[in-house]
Amino acid sequence: MTTTSATSGTTPTPMPTKSTASVTTSATNSLLTSLGTGSGVDTSSLVTSLVDAQFAAKKNALSSKLDTISSQISAVATLKSNITDFTKALENLVKSGTLASQPVVSNTGVLSATALTGGKLSGLNSTIRVTQLATAQTAVSAKVATPKATTFGSGTLTLKIGTVTTGTDGKPVLKGSDADGDGAEDTIAIAIDGTNNTLSGIAAAINAKKSGVTASIVTDADGGAYLSLKGATGAAQAFSLSADSADLAPFAVDPLSSGSAMKVSSQSQNAKLTMDGVDVERAFNEVSDLIAGAKLNLTAVGTTTLTSSRPTTAITNAVSDFVDTYNGIVATIKEQTDPITGVLRADPAAKNLLRALQGLTSRVLNGQASAGVPNTLAAIGIRTTRQGMLEVDDKALTAAMTTNADAVEAMFSYGTSDGIYSAMQSLQLNATSSIYGLGASTSNYLKTRSDTTEKQDKLTDQAASMTARLTQQFSSMNAKVSAYKSTQSFMQQQIDQWSKSN
Repeated sequence: MTTTSATSGTTPTPMPTKSTASVTTSATNSLLTSLGTGSGVDTSSLVTSLVDAQFAAKKNALSSKLDTISSQISAVATLKSNITDFTKALENLVKSGTLASQPVVSNTGVLSATALTGGKLSGLNSTIRVTQLATAQTAVSAKVATPKATTFGSGTLTLKIGTVTTGTDGKPVLKGSDADGDGAEDTIAIAIDGTNNTLSGIAAAINAKKSGVTASIVTDADGGAYLSLKGATGAAQAFSLSADSADLAPFAVDPLSSGSAMKVSSQSQNAKLTMDGVDVERAFNEVSDLIAGAKLNLTAVGTTTLTSSRPTTAITNAVSDFVDTYNGIVATIKEQTDPITGVLRADPAAKNLLRALQGLTSRVLNGQASAGVPNTLAAIGIRTTRQGMLEVDDKALTAAMTTNADAVEAMFSYGTSDGIYSAMQSLQLNATSSIYGLGASTSNYLKTRSDTTEKQDKLTDQAASMTARLTQQFSSMNAKVSAYKSTQSFMQQQIDQWSKSN
């Protein structure tokens, strides 16, 4: 609400709004200060006492309920955070590969090897002999002394990518690919005109086709420049570039001729290697489909062995860390669900989370394990105490790592559908569900808090209304008492006058 001067036309000045309760209270206080003179009774204190007697118990009950709800919301948030953080930390641990067997290369000058996420490399033992690395065809033009000022004529450069093979005449020939299946070799036309007939313009035109052949400008110390072309690695990535005009002839590439206008400095070829006596070819030096769970990066011709190393200490430490974190979370849940003092003692989601966690030790974590092979946490030495916590039997864990190391590693691997991470992920999703888990609990508590706050507001309004009503009633009473006293005073004066006359 705003008010404006009737004569000045000034900008409206906002007036503070008051709630009904505050207005009533202000008026009541003003009225109470004028009471008590007629009856002699402290009506201000009397009204306050009467209203407090009527509403104090209800106000205290609602305030206490709000405190409890706030504690419940905080407790649920803590549990959700704990279980989510626990699962995320476990994911990072198993996903990093630090708990999985790692490849070991005897001759790192020949190749390097890294484990892939979810890879199972235990027991790996192979011999690899690299006889040829994959290379890409490269071609370099003659030097252009003034690259910014030099322009070339118009025309079309035709790019063909394919494999060098033997023609019908017995001579090598570049057979282009046929991606569209029409029986004809695929070619890429690159138009050169007055808008792109500089060295950099030609390079940009070639790159715009995104064919796999990349063009770049290489400059030397005296300002001259060269056009450099490079294809992808692999025998099927050889390329030729022909020109239909003499002006563009300096950019022709013929991988089969020593007289190519652009000098071919490297030919395209596959990587060749032998693994355990089997010959293999790949178009790239990075090979990830030869050994399941490992990626090889070929760096030189030579021979090496490839074995694996199990991170026994890391797995043992991970088991201990898992138990410690688990116990911390369970202790928190047990405290919050204590049947007498726990703020979540009646929360079904919190109780279900506790039961789910306590069932982890008996949950099957390696469904592919053979009979007699450990497939639960309990079977590798993680047992539950009488207090509902976990503890590690070091002897049992050591024995499991000695006799069934593959099974223990499988439980803590990332790629399995029934390992410890998958179990914790499933537990987290159920525990934090907004339908039946802690998410639903949070929604219920927030709604209850909103309803309770609304009841508090209504109670405040009722108290203000009762204060106003009682104040009005006592005001009326005081007015009557004052009138009675005035009449009494007048009559007393008359009597006194009569007495003096007599």
